[in-house]
Amino acid sequence: MKTREDLFAFLDAQGIAHRTLEHPAVFRVEEGHEIKADLPGGHTKNLFLKDHKGQLWLISALGETVIDLKKAPAAMGSARLSFGNEALMLETLGVTPGSVTALGLINDVEHRVRFVLDAALAAADPVNFHPLTNTATTALSQADFRRFLAALGITPLIVDFERMAVVEG
Repeated sequence: MKTREDLFAFLDAQGIAHRTLEHPAVFRVEEGHEIKADLPGGHTKNLFLKDHKGQLWLISALGETVIDLKKAPAAMGSARLSFGNEALMLETLGVTPGSVTALGLINDVEHRVRFVLDAALAAADPVNFHPLTNTATTALSQADFRRFLAALGITPLIVDFERMAVVEG
């Protein structure tokens, strides 16, 4: 599994600008308001999910976005969703609960996880994610975040969770 240092080396090798702020551990979206004040842009919540057919999903959304897990499958084209367990999260994304992040896709070399990007987060710039640990937040421009995904061979499924509709992907 790649470490935070490996992630930063990858970003640097891709020419992706990033800014990281170290802070005390943050486990929930409701925490860390003072941290968010120091980093402009979209702050994320990330859900690691598994559908009843076994497909893994990662949803990255703005912290304020309401995601109805009963309605989301129809919009995403998934089966019924539930939260993925910690062992599976560590195995595929290299993170533990509280540190779930789209940047963890760097560890999903087998592309087992389908990535869903909230339309509101797709419109935010910059975007802020944990860099594989919840003791820091890394800011990327939206363009650089998309370059990160492209470098991994990932095309996000963009879903407007307010309207429960696919926007692109």
